Amino acid sequence: MDHGMLPPGQRLAKGWPISHYGPVPRFRPERWTLQVFGATADGGTRSWTFDEVLDMPKTTVEADLHCASGTSTLGHTFFGVPARTVLALAPPADGVSHIMAWAEYGYSANLRLSDFTAETTVLATHHNHEPLTAEHGFPLRLVVPHLFGYKGPKWLRGIEYMTRDRRGFWEERGYHNIADPWSGRRHSYQEDETP
Repeated sequence: MDHGMLPPGQRLAKGWPISHYGPVPRFRPERWTLQVFGATADGGTRSWTFDEVLDMPKTTVEADLHCASGTSTLGHTFFGVPARTVLALAPPADGVSHIMAWAEYGYSANLRLSDFTAETTVLATHHNHEPLTAEHGFPLRLVVPHLFGYKGPKWLRGIEYMTRDRRGFWEERGYHNIADPWSGRRHSYQEDETP
């Protein structure tokens, strides 16, 4: 998405800064799964190994990334599974309006379903034609380029379908629930009164 400028309050960063909360997890392929649970259409849980995720349909997304701390990096290429593929493989129940993306160590980020199913939202395995590094989220990172970075967890492990919104890790700690960089609003006190 080329807006020709940076969102309000953002400045250009060099390279691709590493930003996360807590330690970098060690990937153990024999124990690793991606799960979809919560308000699924059939009430069950779906689970895939990393090899099964690698066999899913893929897409390439060109994206700029914006961090709520005020830095932006431009011109990223992500490769991975379109998020909407997850919904096709594990359909949500009627009434699902939001998802919670779960990552290692219990980290979570809530998204409106429409943000999760956006064309540019991807479960990325590669960045700039190379596998993701551990520090940048290998083996799987949710990338939601039209929102601030805290909505796209590294080390993704689960997608929970929800029929009502619930705040994730940073949202519970004062960050904006929607996280649109172009609105200029970063904090929960800037949220509208109405949902």
